[in-house]
Amino acid sequence: MRIIGNRGNTARKVQAVASGVLASGDTVIVNANGTVSAAASSGSEFSKGSPVVFDTQDPTEGLSVVYDSSNNKVVVIYSDSGNSSYGTAVVGTVSGTSISFGTPVVFNSGNTQQVGATFDSNSNKVIPVWHQAIGTTLRAIVGTVSGTGISFGSSTTFSNDGTGAPVVATFDSSSNKVVVAYLDTDNSSDGIAIVGTVSGTSISFGSATVWQAAASSCGLTFDSNSNKVVIGYGKSSVGYGIVGTVSGTSISFGTRVALDGSNNAERLFLTFDSANNKVVFGYTARSDSESGAAIVGTVSGTSISFGSPSFFIGPGEGNYQIHGATYDSTADRVVFSSVFESGSKIFISSASISGTSLVFGDNDDTGQTTFQFSPIVYDSNTNTVVCVYQDAVNSKRGTALVTTTNSFSTNLTAENFIGIASNGYATGQAATINAKGFIDDNQSSLTAGQSYFVQSNGDLGLTAGSPSVFAGTAVSATKLIVKG
Repeated sequence: MRIIGNRGNTARKVQAVASGVLASGDTVIVNANGTVSAAASSGSEFSKGSPVVFDTQDPTEGLSVVYDSSNNKVVVIYSDSGNSSYGTAVVGTVSGTSISFGTPVVFNSGNTQQVGATFDSNSNKVIPVWHQAIGTTLRAIVGTVSGTGISFGSSTTFSNDGTGAPVVATFDSSSNKVVVAYLDTDNSSDGIAIVGTVSGTSISFGSATVWQAAASSCGLTFDSNSNKVVIGYGKSSVGYGIVGTVSGTSISFGTRVALDGSNNAERLFLTFDSANNKVVFGYTARSDSESGAAIVGTVSGTSISFGSPSFFIGPGEGNYQIHGATYDSTADRVVFSSVFESGSKIFISSASISGTSLVFGDNDDTGQTTFQFSPIVYDSNTNTVVCVYQDAVNSKRGTALVTTTNSFSTNLTAENFIGIASNGYATGQAATINAKGFIDDNQSSLTAGQSYFVQSNGDLGLTAGSPSVFAGTAVSATKLIVKG
């Protein structure tokens, strides 16, 4: 290996024998024997099975999926457009990366819209929630899974306020209560929460509580470390988190805290990382070109604090909508589903938590497209993530896809990055590497003034990968000051 540069000059080039092919602009590591290679990962972050249809008609205005941990079943809740938009549920059984379904069961013989659901692990019941048509009542019902089927009790109306916004639910395992959140569009889109108690095959509710006047979008989850419900929502172009405490049949809230004032957060999906005791907010950052973003929240008492946002779809990389979030406890990774609006492609991304930051792997193209929704859930029996969606290329049929979060390796370490290939080189050739202090001009689509990091697969990204390796600062769309 030879270092080229004037004495006292910080700008350097390195010459060494290439081990493997190097392309111009590749990020480069030095090997233990003194040769150099392109930074790269091996293996795939995700593996996936084949898509399986659970209903030959498209689920309209509602699609949700939950995991029944007592029966080791995935339950899909949806509005069946082929049957007068009746509320319908179907039970899925995962085996490997495949899923099979039982017979769909109607739980509401009426116009069912904006469907949500949760699983009550105390009573071992599935709880769908929905709008009885747009602008009418909100209802809930209790479902019992048996084998590959599901049966239901009678529905309960918990609100007569008309609303056209999604309704979401979570289960508070400390108080053994179901918590439902929604936006009341008849009353300035006030954010509302209400507590439900399951008894047998019925559910009853306490009084509604306003957690935010004039909100937009909302998601929620349960933090089992602090025994608190956490809601994420948007208001006046800012995303917020707020902590709720259930007591009996009521819920009270602390003070809202902004996620990140620079990003307009919409379409929020929350999940809880039980290994790190963190709440993760996934959202669409509208002020950053509809980029996919996520942020780590830490609950303390009745408040929540946030780290810095991370982008799994970088600013300016396209118009993405986040559709779901779940925690894979086997891989110890938070998993997100998102849809690239150009072509409606479904992507799966995962991240690990380091302190109050998220470290993302690759953004994986599933090869599937959706018409509207693509929520996900973790199946702890098979250690898989199940994504359900409307197949845009198969008559919008309700479809499920099983994915597995894999371990993958990278040759990149925190110490071995040395620079960027100045040209293309074959194995065995003497390669010249633009090293620390040198302005590399072999890049594209950079943003001047932004810091870039080497990702595990060798790409440059705006957020630190795993390991965290700083590559340099962009001075134009094509030039990067290598800092290493």
